Amino acid sequence: MKRAIIIVLDSVGIGALPDAAKYGDEGTNTLVNIKKARPNMLLKNLSSLGIGNISGAEILGKVQSPTGCFGKMAEASNGKDTTTGHWEIAGIITENPFPTFTKTGFPYDVMRQLENDTGDMGFLGNFAASGTEIINILGDEHVRTGFPIVYTSADSVFQIAAHEDVVPVEKLYWICEKARNILKGPYAVARVIARPFTGKSGNYTRTKNRRDFSLEPTADTILDLIQKSGQNVTAIGKIEDIFQHRGITIAEHTTNNNDGIEKTIECIKNNSNGIIFTNLVDFDMVYGHRNDIDGYKNALEYFDSKLPDIISALKDDDILFITADHGCDPTMPGTDHTREYVPVLVYGKSIRAGIDIGVRNTFADLGKTVLDYLNIENKISGTSFLNTIN
Repeated sequence: MKRAIIIVLDSVGIGALPDAAKYGDEGTNTLVNIKKARPNMLLKNLSSLGIGNISGAEILGKVQSPTGCFGKMAEASNGKDTTTGHWEIAGIITENPFPTFTKTGFPYDVMRQLENDTGDMGFLGNFAASGTEIINILGDEHVRTGFPIVYTSADSVFQIAAHEDVVPVEKLYWICEKARNILKGPYAVARVIARPFTGKSGNYTRTKNRRDFSLEPTADTILDLIQKSGQNVTAIGKIEDIFQHRGITIAEHTTNNNDGIEKTIECIKNNSNGIIFTNLVDFDMVYGHRNDIDGYKNALEYFDSKLPDIISALKDDDILFITADHGCDPTMPGTDHTREYVPVLVYGKSIRAGIDIGVRNTFADLGKTVLDYLNIENKISGTSFLNTIN
C-alpha cells in the first residue's frame, strides 16, 4: 500500500534565491548561517540522508554514501510566505503575490467594516510589528479597554491579538472569521491569524491557541486530488488551516514541534494510504521570527534526534519527503521570512539511495512526484522526479 509522508520544516531554507535582492534577502541561508554561527550544531541523521550533499550546503556534513536522495527546490511563485510555499508544494504556483500592508496598515474602510460586523468593537494598533513586540506595546491598553490588537508584518497577514481573559479564544476566532469575510479582492491577504496571549503587564506571553484563517486554494491541490481518489489525507499541525480545511480527511492539531513529531510517528504507524502532511511551525514562529539562533539550532538538533524514530516507523512502501516552505534566517537583520531555496530529502525502502535530484525549478515538483507515486492522474504544475529515484 503506497503512501507518502511530507514533513515541512517551516522556514528551514538553504540559500538565497537568485531574485533574493528584490526582497531584501541577499546573503540569507537559514541552515548554513546557523551552522556558521553555531559550529557545534550536529545534524548527523539529516547528514546521513544527504543534507550536506546538497550543493552549497557541504558545511552541514557531506557524507560518502547518503541513505536518501537529496536536492533543493526554487520557489517559482512570487512571494515568501507560508501560504505561497505550501500551496506551491501542493501544485499551485502563485503568480500575483498576496497583498501586504506593512507601510500603511489596513485601510479605514476595512477597519470600519470590521467594527460594524463585530458590534462596533474598537481595535488597537493597525501597524506592522512583531507579535511579541506589539503585545508589550499595546497589551496594557488592550486589557484596560477590551479592544483587540490588529497588526501585520512583511507577510500577507492580518493578525488579531487578544488576552484570553479579556477576549475568550472562541470569540477571538469569531472576530477573525468576520475579518476573513471582509478581506477579499484587493485586500485578500493570505491569512488572518488569531494570536491569543496571557500573562500580566510586562510579562505577556502568546499561547498555543493560535489559529490561521486562510484563503481557499485557487485550484485543485494534491490534497484535493488524493482525497477525490478515495485515499486518506492526514494533516498534522497547521496544514488544515493553510488549505482552509480543503482536501483533508483527518486533521491533527498540534501544540509545538515535539507534539507534531510524535503525532507524525503515531500516524505513520497506523495502517492508512494516501499522504501524511506535517508542518513543524516552531522553527519559524518561535525561533526564526525572534532571531533566536540557539533556539533554532536546538530545535533542528531535536528533530534530527527523532529522525531515526520517524524512519523506523515507515512501512515498506512509504516514501518520506523532508522539505521547507521558505526561509527565516535568524542570523540576519530583521525578523521576516527570507526568499530562499528549500532542501528536499527523500527516503524510502523502495527507492534508490544517494541520488542527487539537483536543483528543481519549483516546489511543485515534490507534489507532482507524490501524485506520480500514488498513480493519480493530474494536471498540476511541476515535474515529477520519481523516475530519477525509483
